[in-house]
Amino acid sequence: MGKAEAIKHGYTTGARTLAARSIGGLARTRVTPNALTACGVALCAAASIVVLFENRNEILFYWVAAAVFVAGSILDILDGALARAGGKSTPFGAFLDSTTDRVSEGFMLAAIAYVFAYENKDVFVVVAVAAVAGSFLVSYTRARAEALGLKGDVGIGSRAERVVVITAGLVLAPWGVLPWAIVLLTVTAWITVCQRILSVRRQLNAR
Repeated sequence: MGKAEAIKHGYTTGARTLAARSIGGLARTRVTPNALTACGVALCAAASIVVLFENRNEILFYWVAAAVFVAGSILDILDGALARAGGKSTPFGAFLDSTTDRVSEGFMLAAIAYVFAYENKDVFVVVAVAAVAGSFLVSYTRARAEALGLKGDVGIGSRAERVVVITAGLVLAPWGVLPWAIVLLTVTAWITVCQRILSVRRQLNAR
């Protein structure tokens, strides 16, 4: 395991452990993982709508959008933890969770692309579209790899990293950082796609 992969494994495991510890009380209630999933995607959709009003007060609306987006993303982590802790895992729940992840991210990137278009930043509109395609392919390559019985979660730009980049971009957007955050997101997403393709090839050759 390389140093970067070891670091990623460390903070991913830590986040999952923290989520599992914090979900104990909720696991004893009637709240379902699918309800958390729905609330998470609703919050991310709301955050994307808030972004559209950034021209009224950049700091206020970008920061509110970032906070709501983080809250929705945290619920996306907790739904899986709740499913495992409460014995509520179902095939449909797993399918719904992975599907709504793409919806949540797509909403936010579409809103950001609209802001770029409104500000006549045409090049960054294209970059945002490439970010959507890249983030979807990151998920797709993992799903296809795991369908073949292979390890598919390699790479530097999984969903957790993309959430961090988007959130940082929103927080620093009043100072012109958002376009470059989306550039970073796009680059890391496409690098991750290539990493997963090469990883699948290596695993198949090893067979």
